[in-house]
Amino acid sequence: MVDPQRILSVSELNRMARELLETSFPLFWISGEISNLTRAASGHWYFSLKDQGAQVRCVMFRSRNAYLDWSPREGDKVEARAVVTLYEARGDFQLTIEFLQRAGLGNLFEAYEKLKNQLAAEGLFAAEHKIAIPAHPRQIGIVTSPDAAALRDVLTTLRRRMPAVNVIIYPTPVQGKGAAKLIADAIRTADQRAECDVLIVCRGGGSIEDLWQFNEEIVARAIHVCTLPVISAVGHETDFTIADFVADVRAPTPTAAAELTTPDRSSLLNTLLQHRNRLARSMQNLLQQRSQHLDYLSRRLLSPMQQAEHKRQHLSQLRLRLTQAMARQLQRQHQHLQAVQQSLAHLNPRAVLQRGYALVEKLNGELVQDSNQLAPGDQVKLTLSKGSAQAEIRDKGT
Repeated sequence: MVDPQRILSVSELNRMARELLETSFPLFWISGEISNLTRAASGHWYFSLKDQGAQVRCVMFRSRNAYLDWSPREGDKVEARAVVTLYEARGDFQLTIEFLQRAGLGNLFEAYEKLKNQLAAEGLFAAEHKIAIPAHPRQIGIVTSPDAAALRDVLTTLRRRMPAVNVIIYPTPVQGKGAAKLIADAIRTADQRAECDVLIVCRGGGSIEDLWQFNEEIVARAIHVCTLPVISAVGHETDFTIADFVADVRAPTPTAAAELTTPDRSSLLNTLLQHRNRLARSMQNLLQQRSQHLDYLSRRLLSPMQQAEHKRQHLSQLRLRLTQAMARQLQRQHQHLQAVQQSLAHLNPRAVLQRGYALVEKLNGELVQDSNQLAPGDQVKLTLSKGSAQAEIRDKGT
């Protein structure tokens, strides 16, 4: 409580009033019509919200309005999430706007969340239903309006990244009454024809009302039953539609969808060049290794002439060794022969005869070695060193 006897300054009064207002009014929603809209150089927005009976000053700071994907205009019916405050310097009562949307969007968001929860419960968003996007599609289908800027973005990106890929457009309105059914029909037509490897469903950015056709159940179910892999590229990066959740892949923009469906030609060529250079280096290294190995083998390999020379040298060595062996063998045999000859010479009876002895034989050739072999009157033959003689035995001793 303020002491009634206390004299307040204007600044104190305004500060106390601001604190009272901010604590008494939590964050709340308010609806009204925009008037006196001013966009300051600082980026802040200043305007009034009014209805038939009153108006209130508002400010939306740049840190908040930067998140809006649409720009309000004079006379727009809006719904704002705000807090009550007081601008102390002038004592102006005002609202600080935290979020701003077009009037009626609350119902749209409610419908959006309800359908999203229903389809999620049915399993339409489940990962096991997702189909992989082919890495190198030969033909790409696009479901969109022929006049849409999104189509030009997609085609430009495809020509830049992979000009050889074929494109089939399945034209359909993407905005307005009845567009959801036509979009679903175009998706079913692409699926039935089965002439594409991947299907892009796209449109450019816009308000939630502009994108609402892609939040319709008929479009979600058409995407779900499509046997072609589907990429949803609706609106800007911050926009999320039911189609995004059902599709096999969500692309933040149509341009990003084109990038997802095609490899970058320049990147492929660069990768191919890198592989070629790596292969060339590998081949060069292999050839150098084989060349070095060949040099090593060639140093070990002898020519036929060198081999013949080695054989001749070996043969000469064998001949020399054989000759030496034969010579040694002949020498040993000669020595043995001499020894035998000496032994024979010693045993030769004629050698004994040469010393004056005689060999006595009976006439029948019997060698007489014992006198008992003889009797007086026997005729014997005497063999001398030179010649022989006959004799008669007259007497014999013992």
